[in-house]
Amino acid sequence: MLKTILCTVALIVAGSASAQTWPMHQIQLGVPYAPGGVVDFIGRTIGQRLSQQVGQPVVIDNRPGAGGMIGIEYTARSAPDGHTIVLMDPAVVINPVLQEKPLYELKDLATLAVVGSSPLVLTVNPQLPVADVAQLIQFAKASPGKLNFASAGIGTTPHMAGELLKARAGIDMTHVPYKGAGPAMADLAAGQVQVGFSSITGALPFLRDGRLRGLATSGAKRSAALPDLPTLIEAGYPDLEVDLWLGLFAPVSTPTPVVRRLNSEINAALKDPTVIAAFAKVGVEPRINSAEEGARFVRGEYEKWAQVVTGAKLKAK
Repeated sequence: MLKTILCTVALIVAGSASAQTWPMHQIQLGVPYAPGGVVDFIGRTIGQRLSQQVGQPVVIDNRPGAGGMIGIEYTARSAPDGHTIVLMDPAVVINPVLQEKPLYELKDLATLAVVGSSPLVLTVNPQLPVADVAQLIQFAKASPGKLNFASAGIGTTPHMAGELLKARAGIDMTHVPYKGAGPAMADLAAGQVQVGFSSITGALPFLRDGRLRGLATSGAKRSAALPDLPTLIEAGYPDLEVDLWLGLFAPVSTPTPVVRRLNSEINAALKDPTVIAAFAKVGVEPRINSAEEGARFVRGEYEKWAQVVTGAKLKAK
């Protein structure tokens, strides 16, 4: 009994000490996508501010591939000391239920914080004779299976949003996955596909010059970046809210005091005016939350998308 108590005390003391000494060297912030996208931009923005706060370099490590699984797996298998973390979008919870052999499970990760939210935007090629969501649904029902919808890839949030729209509206569209938002938006503008969900960052250049027509955004409220577009909720689908959230994660065995220290530093960074302004440029709204609140949110998202994947009988090819 005494030995057990001493071991417990030792672990508590060790955890407290690790939080006080963290960080001992540079921090590696993983981005499981190629440079240039919204996840990469947000990662670099947060990393720069964190580096200033904690006095150690924060190095961005881009490891694209397998729908983000390669970069996530690298962090999940790294030393749980708070020096290797990863930033990811909802694909982090989608991959474990969509992939037949995922490279990681959600239980392999500790949620540090959900750092931001951004809606998707539903767009169509201007040649499609629809001006709003109601007309799109009417067109799809009149021509079942004739519409193709583009996404940034299988298992991405735009893909899941398309599947959710199909389920909620009772329509049939064929999914056409691309290797990234750029190629998807380019083919949508060229008329190779007719419909697509995208991050606001990916769609804005096409919307501004008229190559695409925006129909709605997927958030709980209108986007400050696209205030003239209604939400899908306003368009008559109260259960069709899709959040392109971004979360920071560490290996699951990272000591609780280190997780809380990281969460505190992340929240401090999110309150910085320069960080807030940078987020606004790409249509992302910062979120302040505890590690426990973030973990509950992530678990809820996992359960939500698991139902979509199961209901639509989706599997990665």
